[in-house]
Amino acid sequence: MSNKEEILGRYRRNVKVKYDMPSLDDIDPITYPDPLVQFISMTETVGGKVIELKKGQDVNDLIRELFPDAKEIASNLKQITIATRNPDEVASAKELNGTDVGVVEGVFGVAENACVWVPQAMIQKAVMFISENLVILLPKNEIVNNMHEAYKRIKFNDYGYGTFISGPSKTADIAQVLVMGAQAARSATVILV
Repeated sequence: MSNKEEILGRYRRNVKVKYDMPSLDDIDPITYPDPLVQFISMTETVGGKVIELKKGQDVNDLIRELFPDAKEIASNLKQITIATRNPDEVASAKELNGTDVGVVEGVFGVAENACVWVPQAMIQKAVMFISENLVILLPKNEIVNNMHEAYKRIKFNDYGYGTFISGPSKTADIAQVLVMGAQAARSATVILV
């Protein structure tokens, strides 16, 4: 018996009262009159930025405008022609170290907490976490109200991995000082397409 099994067994033996799990049918999840407006507001609250791609505007020009000093841009998206690194063509995730901007595609956003579901769509998923600045392309009409709706929409592709990303990485664990980019991207920009 492993330590984990032993510890869990002790807990189970000492449970005096058991409660049934609540029915999800009894939960009334939050909804918004305009989920897109709420998503934009929450993204700004968590330290991110939302920009709508204008009709006829080239996404590459917009990314260059947002990050004029970026030397290394990683993406495997066909429409990102300014990419200098392709996460499908590097031998290991280490080679993505030093990426100034990573560009990935989100499937849908969540209004209640500004999360974007980003399934792994490249061999080296590290691009989602190692980039100094993360850009997520997101269809404007793919915003759900809450996580209840979001979990119903999650689908995994052949890689079997995906993650919710909400704004830039941040922590205030040390001395209660907010540090951006502690574990991942220093900035997160959602471009609505």
